[in-house]
Amino acid sequence: MRLFPSDRYPLPLPEGHRFPVAKYAALRRRLAGHAATGAKLEFVEPHAATDDELLRVHERAYLGRVFAGTLSAAEIRRIGFPWSEALVERSLRSTGAAVDAAAAALADGVAASLAGGTHHAGSTWGEGFCVFNDTAVAAREMQARGLVRRVVILDCDVHQGNGTAEIFARDESVFTMSIHGARNFPLRKHPGSLDVPLEDGTGDQAYLEALEPAVREAIEQGRPDLVFYIAGADPYEGDRLGRLKLTKQGLLERDQLVLGAARAAGLPAAIVCGGGYCDDIESIVDIHAATMLLAAGG
Repeated sequence: MRLFPSDRYPLPLPEGHRFPVAKYAALRRRLAGHAATGAKLEFVEPHAATDDELLRVHERAYLGRVFAGTLSAAEIRRIGFPWSEALVERSLRSTGAAVDAAAAALADGVAASLAGGTHHAGSTWGEGFCVFNDTAVAAREMQARGLVRRVVILDCDVHQGNGTAEIFARDESVFTMSIHGARNFPLRKHPGSLDVPLEDGTGDQAYLEALEPAVREAIEQGRPDLVFYIAGADPYEGDRLGRLKLTKQGLLERDQLVLGAARAAGLPAAIVCGGGYCDDIESIVDIHAATMLLAAGG
């Protein structure tokens, strides 16, 4: 399975920033160890998302402010990262990684970006540690290349994919499903094709019972040629921003459900990591590595 890491492009953050950027390099190292002992994993450098790719999703004026470093103070606060040229390059690479993973999935059946899931970025804004919306850009690019007509985005991050929902609100060719904490960020949720809000404290069994029919409905109604899976680690019980109570085993069963449904329907699946904010970075790595190894072994 081809993996597209972007951690060699630094994301400079101030001391004490709450975003655990070290998780990405740790994930790549963990998976490289598995590859060295026989796991069928291939690491591929992602391209930087191009202007043409980005402009299919994001407003030109917003992109201009990002590239020139002229975002307002309010826009920077909304994104949650200080602006830098390195932030722009990292965002371009992680978005390009989703595009590359989508193309690889169409060729191979499954592939993954080892970052991304930047589903809070809308057509005219960045938000919640998201500068560009990687799965939206990748979906549009696959359509523009004539490789797919219809796409389903299965968003299992603990936070609702408000930016993705806004981008595709009037586009029936992209079906967006989000299963998320009802009372969690973002406060104002943009309705997607199918939203599954969960109460704080939801555990493994209730989560999986809600997810299974939602995935089935998304695939049946979306009639996709390609599935994007945002495999967030933040529904984990130890996540400081998650507020749900899934165990690592429950998250693996989630992965089995989603990837199994795509496989049963004969659909290629492109995976992106989504959020993960546990103080114990190794727990985040455990969750994401399990997703990737399951996909590679399936």
